[in-house]
Amino acid sequence: MIGQYFYNQSTRNVVVAFGTLFNNIQLTKKDGSGNVIQTMKVPLAYGPKQKWLARLTEDPNLAKKVAVTLPRIGFEISGISYDSSRKQNKVIKVKKVADGTDKEQVKSGFMPVPYNVEFELFIMSKSSDDALQIVEQILPYFQPEYTVTLRESPDLDIIRDVPIVLNSISYEDDYEGDFTSRRSVIYTLSFTAKYYLYGPVTSQNVIRTVQVDQYANMPVNAPSREQRYTVTPTPNTATAQEFDPDDDNFGFNETSSFFEDAKTYDPKTDTDV
Repeated sequence: MIGQYFYNQSTRNVVVAFGTLFNNIQLTKKDGSGNVIQTMKVPLAYGPKQKWLARLTEDPNLAKKVAVTLPRIGFEISGISYDSSRKQNKVIKVKKVADGTDKEQVKSGFMPVPYNVEFELFIMSKSSDDALQIVEQILPYFQPEYTVTLRESPDLDIIRDVPIVLNSISYEDDYEGDFTSRRSVIYTLSFTAKYYLYGPVTSQNVIRTVQVDQYANMPVNAPSREQRYTVTPTPNTATAQEFDPDDDNFGFNETSSFFEDAKTYDPKTDTDV
C-alpha cells in the first residue's frame, strides 16, 4: 500500500506561509535630533542560524570587502511531530465533485492526519536597538498565536485556518574575540504551526443505482434471497453538480422486488445466478 505516489505540498505551504509573515519587516535609523536618515527592509532567508554565524566569523581580520549584511531574519524547521489531541475519525471520507472535464466524477480522500511543525526564527543585528525594532514588530501579533488561512488540499478544495503559536523567546549577545571583532545580537523565537497532512485523493463516477438484497437466514444455512431494494435518482440523468447533500434538489425512485428463485446476484456480471 505504501508507495503510491502523491504530493499535496502541505508542509511546503506551511513553510511558505510562515516565511511570508515576516517578509516585510521595516527598520529605520535616526540621527540625534530624531530625524529618519535611513529606512530599509530587513532581509529574510531560510537557513540555520549557525550558517550565518559561521559567515560572520570566517573573516576575523575583516579583510574582505563584503560580509553578511546585518540586520537579518532567518528561519528553519526544527522538528515535526504527531498531534494526537486533534485526531479525528480516520475512516471518514471527504468528498468533492470534480471540476472541468471530469464533472461526472467525485474526488474523495480520508480525513487528514494532524501534525505540528516546529519553527525557529532568529533575528540577528549589530545593535540592540535594531533587534528590538524588529522584535516589537512581531510580538504584538502573537497572543500567543496568529492564524493564517491556507488551501490545504486543492484537489478537495479544503481551506483551513492554521494557528501559528509563539512558544518562547531567547536572547544572546554573541561578542567574542578582540575589539575589532563583529558583534551580533540574536533573538531566537520558537513557533509551532498546527496543520494537517492529507493522503492520496481518488476519483470515482457518480453512483446512480443502489441495490440491496435481503436474506431470511444466515450464510451457514444456505439462504435464498427474499427481497431486493433498489434506489435510483430522479431524473436518472442528474449531473454530479446537482447532488447537493445540504439541499436535496432531486428525488428518488424506490423499487422493492420479491423472489423465490434461490438465486444470488453476481456484481461482476450484473446478473442473477
